[in-house]
Amino acid sequence: MAEMDTSSGGGHKKGPGVKKGKKLSTRVDLTPMVDLGFLLITFFIFTTTMSQPTAMRLFLPKDTEKPEEQNKAKESGALTIMLSKNDVVYYYEGILAPDASNFKTTNFKEVRDIILNKKKNTKPEDFVVVIKPNAESSYKNVVDMLDEMTINEVKRYALVDISPVEDQLIRVTEGGAAPAAAPATK
Repeated sequence: MAEMDTSSGGGHKKGPGVKKGKKLSTRVDLTPMVDLGFLLITFFIFTTTMSQPTAMRLFLPKDTEKPEEQNKAKESGALTIMLSKNDVVYYYEGILAPDASNFKTTNFKEVRDIILNKKKNTKPEDFVVVIKPNAESSYKNVVDMLDEMTINEVKRYALVDISPVEDQLIRVTEGGAAPAAAPATK
């Protein structure tokens, strides 16, 4: 509250020999302002919406009584996608043929068409995508592939370690030397 200091005496006479009166000073009491400030801070804290965590929505498999039946998928409905360096994507449908005749290569621009074609030609309950990044693939590529699963509304997919046979096949395809086999011991 604003107060006026009126402690100085009173006359307002003019002329020579008359002392000038003290100037009146004003003092502002800020106590109610502090109360108002805390009231507003409290109001805004209680009425604001807290930031929502941003996380990818995952579809988890249903529980089964027998654990060995939980992750079964038809081989004809499987699409295996392997990620490698330089944004190169390798894939095959079903099981990898012994002669690797169904082992194909593509890039991230065309992988969506491959996923959509396989999804269109397969029954929804049989369709599953297996994503296998190798040691040279980047984290960005894995996230991009998971985003593709969300964009294409693929409900069943798995992120799995790449097998040594598939990793060796990628190295041979890229022109690198295959890793030397360990010596056989008797």
